[in-house]
Amino acid sequence: MFELNYELTGIDAKVFYGVNNQFFNLIKSSFPTLKITGRDHFIFAMGNQETLDILQLKLDDIVSFISKHNSITLKDLESILNLKDEAEKQLVFDQDIIVKGVNGKVIKAKTTNLKKLVKESEKKDMVFAIGPAGTGKTYTSVALAVKALKEKEVKRIILTRPAVEAGESLGFLPGDLKEKLDPYLQPLYDALRDMIPHEKLEGFIEKKVIEVAPLAFMRGRTLDEAFVILDEAQNTTHSQMKMFLTRMGMNAKFIITGDPSQVDLPMKQKSGLKEAMRILKEVGEIGFVHLTEEDVVRHPVVKKIILAYGKEEKRMRDE
Repeated sequence: MFELNYELTGIDAKVFYGVNNQFFNLIKSSFPTLKITGRDHFIFAMGNQETLDILQLKLDDIVSFISKHNSITLKDLESILNLKDEAEKQLVFDQDIIVKGVNGKVIKAKTTNLKKLVKESEKKDMVFAIGPAGTGKTYTSVALAVKALKEKEVKRIILTRPAVEAGESLGFLPGDLKEKLDPYLQPLYDALRDMIPHEKLEGFIEKKVIEVAPLAFMRGRTLDEAFVILDEAQNTTHSQMKMFLTRMGMNAKFIITGDPSQVDLPMKQKSGLKEAMRILKEVGEIGFVHLTEEDVVRHPVVKKIILAYGKEEKRMRDE
């Protein structure tokens, strides 16, 4: 019979043990052949040396996780106890990783405000992500939707945009309705292709597990158990935005993304996004995340372009 005396250094022991010893009991149940006890910052264990060595490594990982994040959840603890290799460990410990995409591509929240978007989405069922092009708001939102689908938090993903022409008329474009609309929806398809292998994605689309459709197709529907993203929301009208927001069903997640400075509506029409931001700002159950040029994740020159245009637009307003 061998012994292990382990000290919890640099962390709050209450966090380690959990409410009513919930976390500590899970650790003990994961090592049924060991006799494990705990007192304040000290853990004592007796049993087979090989199993004690594994316990010590797991305790090191748990302490390291708590030191990094100042907290731990039951889900985090279960993940650490079930880790099989270093790759899995990196995924658990890097809380900025949202999902792993095609060919092992790691998709994470890259900026402070994108991390806020992730946190708000975890806390609230409806979130507005407001900011300029290139800030990653749409891409991050799609990643959150894919994660929710993979983890069976929702049964389907619905991605939608208003088909507002920016200089082109749908009637003059060649092809059937789908071919006319697909160019407007292409950025959403591009994001999905980064995150889901081609054949699997095609299967999801065919079975309507993933739906990419123009906003007009949402009318009259109730969207239950779905992760729904409205992209380019600045190009919605009052009635379109109200229609979309009231489609929300039970166990649904909604993210609305848009850039109020890039409205393509006719001059006399008000943006439904701008109006919704004003009307709903006091609704506590709805989250608002504002991104800036500091969050731009495209080529560095994009940030400078946004700043330059911002200055010019301010000058024109002041004249």
